[in-house]
Amino acid sequence: MSTFIITVLSFFISIDDVSTKFLRRPLLIAPIIGLILGDLQASLAIGATLEIMWMGIGNVGAYMAPDIVSGTIISTSLAIMSRGNGDLETAVATAVTLAVPTALLAQQLLVLIETINVSLNGWARRLAEKADVKGTKWLILPPALLTGVARAFPTFIALQFGSGAIQYVVDSLPDFVIDGLSTAGSIIPAVGIALLMTSMIKKAEMWVFLVLGFVLSAYLELDILPITLIALVFAYLYDLVTKKSANTNNEVGTVEEEEEEYDL
Repeated sequence: MSTFIITVLSFFISIDDVSTKFLRRPLLIAPIIGLILGDLQASLAIGATLEIMWMGIGNVGAYMAPDIVSGTIISTSLAIMSRGNGDLETAVATAVTLAVPTALLAQQLLVLIETINVSLNGWARRLAEKADVKGTKWLILPPALLTGVARAFPTFIALQFGSGAIQYVVDSLPDFVIDGLSTAGSIIPAVGIALLMTSMIKKAEMWVFLVLGFVLSAYLELDILPITLIALVFAYLYDLVTKKSANTNNEVGTVEEEEEEYDL
């Protein structure tokens, strides 16, 4: 019964992930799994550990990050089910061990789902041309349902037959499928970051900050924290200069308007 409940839960959390995004973090998902399986203590520890481990993970542009939703649900469930009378540290270690490969495997499945979702672009374009606002409500259903099934099915397989079942399914896939997903997973991050940079670095002076960040990272070999602090200083100075320049232009414009009024 618990397997069925968790499978249904993974389906609805997946829909939440592509809509409101209220329950997509491990710190929120794991305790719900713990309440279902009757081990809240272990689930809290597992959720906190996975949250720290995946705190910085997120989709950037078209990049599809490892699926922390499936990774949390499956790893937490299997760790609690296999815990028995074992200690808490062992359960957490088991969850972490299962979470990483599960999230990476689910990532490839989501890449496939997103590729299928691209076929809806034509439908969306026709709705936009007709200004059919009501029709767009139906447009969100196929991606949501596909994402829900893409997470619910592996969850059921893993809980029903163990984590080895997922690996067996993956190993049974043809090589061209695995190679295609791997290639897409390698290209999409670069395309996503390029699109993001194109939209963000529209002004010529912004490229100076990109070069500065590259020098700090590649040549000075600074860590993320000092680079972030340096970036904050430059961002603050840039904001001050921009606001001062805007105020100066406004004052000049006001003076010119007053002079024109006197001339009249």
